[in-house]
Amino acid sequence: MGDMPHESPELRPLRAVEEREETAAAPVQGAGIHNESAELVADLIEATGLVPLDRLALVRGAARQGATIAEALVSEGLASSEGVARMLAARHRLPLVDLRLTGVSAEASTHMPVRTLRRAVALPYRLEGDILHVALADPQNVQAIDELRLATRYQLSLGVAARDEIAAELDRLDRVSDAVIETLDDEEDFADDAVADLEEEDGVSDGPIVRIVNSIMLEAAEDGASDVHFEAQEDGLLVRFRIDGVLHEMQRIPKQHMAGVTTRLKVLSKMDIAERRKPQDGRISLRAASVGRLLDIRMATLPTVAGETVVLRLLDKSKQAPSLEVLGMSDEMRATFSSLIARPTGAIFVTGPTGSGKSTSLYAALTQIARPEINVITVEDPVEYRLAGVNQMQINVRAGLTFATALRSILRSDPDVVMVGEVRDGETAKMAIEAALTGHLVLSTLHTNDAPSTLTRLNEMGVEPFLTASAVSAVLAQRLARKLCTHCCEMYTPSVDELIEARVEPDVAASSDGMVMYRKRGCPRCNQTGYKGRIGIFQLMVMNEGLAELAVRKGSRDEVEREAMSSGMKTLWDDGMAKVASGLTSFEELARVTV
Repeated sequence: MGDMPHESPELRPLRAVEEREETAAAPVQGAGIHNESAELVADLIEATGLVPLDRLALVRGAARQGATIAEALVSEGLASSEGVARMLAARHRLPLVDLRLTGVSAEASTHMPVRTLRRAVALPYRLEGDILHVALADPQNVQAIDELRLATRYQLSLGVAARDEIAAELDRLDRVSDAVIETLDDEEDFADDAVADLEEEDGVSDGPIVRIVNSIMLEAAEDGASDVHFEAQEDGLLVRFRIDGVLHEMQRIPKQHMAGVTTRLKVLSKMDIAERRKPQDGRISLRAASVGRLLDIRMATLPTVAGETVVLRLLDKSKQAPSLEVLGMSDEMRATFSSLIARPTGAIFVTGPTGSGKSTSLYAALTQIARPEINVITVEDPVEYRLAGVNQMQINVRAGLTFATALRSILRSDPDVVMVGEVRDGETAKMAIEAALTGHLVLSTLHTNDAPSTLTRLNEMGVEPFLTASAVSAVLAQRLARKLCTHCCEMYTPSVDELIEARVEPDVAASSDGMVMYRKRGCPRCNQTGYKGRIGIFQLMVMNEGLAELAVRKGSRDEVEREAMSSGMKTLWDDGMAKVASGLTSFEELARVTV
C-alpha cells in the first residue's frame, strides 16, 4: 500500500508496521487480538524506534488484557481515534464514515439490538432499500461481523468509523431504549386532555415505531431544535429540524412507516387518530433527562395531497430567561433601553416577524426590572420561561381566556408592570395603551417589519392617534441572525465592490478598503453550516416630541422614519453591519434576515 497523503505523525508507529503486520499476524477471529500476534506487532513497533520504550510497555500491557494494538495506541495518546479509523479503512479498502457528517438514521438503528452493536462496536447509520449501512470500529473482527449479519435480514454494507463516535451514538441509543424521556402529569401544566405517556401501549404502534419517535424527539432536544417537521412526501416522511432559525434535513422515514409515525404522535398528543381530513392541534409535555431539558411540545397536523404533515414546536421550560447583556445590543442601546424599562409608566413594543426573538427580549427586560416591591403580571401564549416572583398567566381559548379578557382581569389585580405576549387585535391594543396611560408599565409585541411601522400599525388597529402619542415610550425592532462558528470561520478582505453590493455607502466602502472581516466555512461542530448560535440585530426608536406630533396627525411610515433617524435612530442594517465588522455574523446572513 502506498503512503497516505497528510499522514499524521502520531500514526507513524501504526503506519510503519502495516505491511509487515499483515504477513506476521493471523486474521483476528475474536473481539481482541491474540497475545502472540499482539507481542509480534509490539516488537515491530519497537523496531521502528518511533515509540519510547516506557510508552510501548504500557501498550504491551493493554494488549495482554485483550485490547487491540490500535486501541492501546489510542489509549496511550500515540494515535487518535479518527486517525486509526482512517488507517483501518484504507488498509481494508472500506469507506471511512464520519458519523457527524452522515448522521444516524433513527430507523436504521432499530434493526439491530443495542447489545449486539455494543459487542461488535458497530452502528447502523443508514438504510437504503435492502442494504443496511453499518459503521465498524474494528473491521478485522470477523466474529463480530458474522454476528451482525445474523442479527438482521438486510444485506450489510460495511464502513469504518472512529471508535469514540460509535460509542457516543450507542450511548444515545441506550438512553432512548431506557426511556429517558418521561412524561409529566402536573395539573398546573396541562389541559385536561393533554397528558401524554411516551411509553404507553396504544394498541396501534409497534416497538420500532415507538423507538423511532422517541429517538427523533431526543435528538431534537439534544440538538437544541425549536421545531421538528414530519413532512409527508410521495416516497416517505421527511424529518427536518429548525436549528438557529433554519431548517435542516435530518432523515427520511420510509413510506411503509409514515402512518405509524403520525399515528404515534397523535396518540401522544391525545388527537383523534381516525381523523386525517382536517387539521388538528395537540400538546405533549416531557422531560428529556439525558440533556436536562423540560419540554412543552405543541403539535399541529396538516392534511396535504401526499399525506398528513406534522409540526412540533419545542418549548424548553427548564431554560433560564436571558439577561439584556447576552441579547447582542450595543452598550449605548442597552443603556437607553434599560432606562426606558425603569420608568413606572408607558408602553414599550417589541416588533419583528415570527421567530425573531421578541418574547425573549421581553423576558430579559422583566428579569432586570422584577423585584419584590412591584407586582409584575404577564399573559402569554404559551409561557416560554418561568420567572421567579412574576405572576404568569397562559391564555386558554377553550375556557374563554384570551389576551383581551386576561388583560381586563389583570388591570383589576393592582399590577405595576404588565407584559402582554402579543397584541393581536384592536381590543387588546386599546386596553394596553390605556393601561400605559393609567400608571402602568406595559410591555408587548407586535408584528411589524421595523420600528417606524408600529405607530401606523396601532392606528390601523383602531387606537386613537393622540393616545398612541401619549402612551408609547419606545419601539424595539429586531431580527435574529446566526452567529459565525468560532471554530471554523475564516478571515478575508472584501473588495470595495463587494461592500457596495452589500448596501454599504460608497464613501464608507472606500474608507473600509482593506478591512479584515470574517465569513463562514463549515466544520463538524456546526454541522457544516458555518454558524453556531444566534445574536440579535436591533433598531430602537425612542418617542420624542417630533414623533408624537407625527403620530397625532397620522404621519406616514417614511415621515416617522426620517424624524427618528434625525434623532439618532439607526436602521436594522446599520446595527447588523456593526456585528459583521466585529466578526459575529456574515454579510450573507445579515442580508437573509434584514432584506
